[in-house]
Amino acid sequence: MPMHSRTERRCAGTGEICAKAEMIRFVRGPDGELVPDIGEKLPGRGVWVQATREAFQSACKNGGFKRGLKSDVRIDPNLENLTERLLKSRVLALLTMALKGRQAYIGFDQVKSAAQSERLSWRVEASDGSEGGRGKIRALSKAVSREFGEKIIPVIGCFSSDELGAAFGRESIVHAVVKSGHMNAAINRAAARLAGFCELVPQNWPDKRHETAKFNTRLSGDKG
Repeated sequence: MPMHSRTERRCAGTGEICAKAEMIRFVRGPDGELVPDIGEKLPGRGVWVQATREAFQSACKNGGFKRGLKSDVRIDPNLENLTERLLKSRVLALLTMALKGRQAYIGFDQVKSAAQSERLSWRVEASDGSEGGRGKIRALSKAVSREFGEKIIPVIGCFSSDELGAAFGRESIVHAVVKSGHMNAAINRAAARLAGFCELVPQNWPDKRHETAKFNTRLSGDKG
C-alpha cells in the first residue's frame, strides 16, 4: 500500500492518494451524522474525499465514509448540496477578508484601474453581470498579464451580484479583483474545492470560451 505524506490523504471515494489542498474533510457529529469540516478544525477522526461531486457520491455508495471513520454514520440526503453551500461560503468569506485587508478592489471603476496596472490573482464577476463590462475587464487584465509574463487571471463567476454585494457590504457588486499577495493560497485552495462542486465559469455566459478558471491547485505550506 503506497505511503502518503502529511500533506496527502487517501480519498474515501476513489482510493487515490491526493493532496489535502484538493480534498474535503468529513467527521462524525455527536448525533452520528456525517458533517463536512470545511475549515478542518472539528474534533474527532476525519475522513477525506477529493473535492468533486463524483468522489463524494462514490464514498457514499461504496461505504467509504463508514470505513474511514470506523463507525456507522448517517448521511443526510442533502449533504452534497450543503457541502457546496459551505464551500461557497468559504470563498465569499475569504473575498470579504481580502477586501478588508486591502487586497481586493470592487466596483467597475476601481477594478478597471487595478486591471490596467496591478498584478492580480483573481477576477470575480457576477454571474448575472453583462458580457460587455466583463469583457472590458478581461481584456485589460490579459494585457497586464502578458506584460508581466504571467498566465491569464482566472475568474470566479458563480456568485450573483446580490451574493457578492452581501459579502462586500454593498447592495450589489458585479466586478471585483484580488491582488497578488498573501491571500492567494487560501483563495486558490477554496476555489479549487468549490470548482469540484460548482462551475466557476457559468455555462450560460456567451463569452465562456474566453474565460478560464484554471490555476495551480497544488499548494505548498499545507498544514498537517
